[in-house]
Amino acid sequence: MIIDSHLHVWDLDRSPYSWIDRDVPPFNRTFTFGEVAPQLEQNGVDAVILVQADDDDRDTDLMLEVADARPEVVGVVAYIPLERPAEAAARLEVLLQNPYVVGIRNLTHDRPDPDWVLRPDVDETLGLIEQAGLPWDHVAVLPRHLEHVATISERHPDLRIVIDHLAKPPIGEDSVEPWWSLIGIAAQNPLVHAKISGLYPGSNPASWSVDGLQPFVDRALEVFGPSRLMYGGDWPVSVPVGGYGRVLDGLRTALANLSPAEADAVWSGTASHVYGLAVARHD
Repeated sequence: MIIDSHLHVWDLDRSPYSWIDRDVPPFNRTFTFGEVAPQLEQNGVDAVILVQADDDDRDTDLMLEVADARPEVVGVVAYIPLERPAEAAARLEVLLQNPYVVGIRNLTHDRPDPDWVLRPDVDETLGLIEQAGLPWDHVAVLPRHLEHVATISERHPDLRIVIDHLAKPPIGEDSVEPWWSLIGIAAQNPLVHAKISGLYPGSNPASWSVDGLQPFVDRALEVFGPSRLMYGGDWPVSVPVGGYGRVLDGLRTALANLSPAEADAVWSGTASHVYGLAVARHD
């Protein structure tokens, strides 16, 4: 079984998506689940988790509508405003009534302050997520973002953290540090997990290769183990770097040496466990 733990949809008429540069394709358009569904079927993907793509309730509402309509969708990682704890608490109370909501995420990496996630108001909301028993997807693109995993782990010892895209390792760069050391420190907390997804060179994403990403996948396997790693297709961000099938095939090659039990964990088991998925409800 394959569960894609990281897939987006977005509708430019439904939510602002202010991170999208309106003058630069290929992301400046609406991406529907109907567009990716045939690719999921062709590549043997059984189920997906939709992940927020905008810090806006309307993006979450869109994902929940898609989940209601598409049997392939088994979970939604939703948005709540981390910096507004009272509003976040009210929204979280509503979201917890929806069985599709399996996690929370913000576009924290887009904040000008790299230490934004450590603010007292944000920290208060992370405590609410911890109390609710939901995992929190942490988006880390700078070493400083990855450093914060250890601090958040100390502050919230019961919070399950999922590091998106392996915290963007320095693929194709001259040095593997500080990512190499920091990912090991982050992995010391057994409640921290990570997604093998979005692994493209920052300077030229389309130039990615299995040889280029292999050392970083191997490092993740070393520090986390397969039981704390999960596959993510990262569509439609994957579209300009070769598309859904090319990315999936590349990760299959990078993970080819896993035992059957280890492979089951990465391809489906870890996601099912961390997000508490009731996959069978769609069978």
